[in-house]
Amino acid sequence: MQLYQLRSKQYLPISTDKAWNFLSDPSNLKVITPDHMGFDILSGADRKMFPGQIIQYKVKPFPGYTTKWVTEITHVKEGSYFVDEQRFGPYNLWHHKHFIKEVKKGVEMEDIIDYKLPFGLLGQLVHPFLVKKQLQQIFNYREQKLNSLFGSIEGIENTIEFKTI
Repeated sequence: MQLYQLRSKQYLPISTDKAWNFLSDPSNLKVITPDHMGFDILSGADRKMFPGQIIQYKVKPFPGYTTKWVTEITHVKEGSYFVDEQRFGPYNLWHHKHFIKEVKKGVEMEDIIDYKLPFGLLGQLVHPFLVKKQLQQIFNYREQKLNSLFGSIEGIENTIEFKTI
């Protein structure tokens, strides 16, 4: 069983309250997802985030393939972090931790995603050029979109890294 991890850090010149209010609103996920993903929220995003919240999406991760994705918000610490876990969808495992912390001149947003692909060896073979590439594009888009909405902090490098765990 091959597990993968994506770690991303982005720095924005905003308060933790402003970052939290934006990121903890499930409807804003559509704002920071590329249009080509065909991302639509079907249900569950009508309230502020809370533990136990079930959110259903429709997503098109690859051309010609549309699927429903159901996540549960499992943990929330107001202003600091939340965790979403896939209940049904394209991954065998999807555990996504979102952290927000105050830094000099703004906030650091850190995403840590542990995930496992379906299809065994075939999933492992397509990971580098299909799944990893797609996730890289999504997080690059998010970085650009968040920078356009809130600005960036000069002199601090945003990072994204993948590893097998």
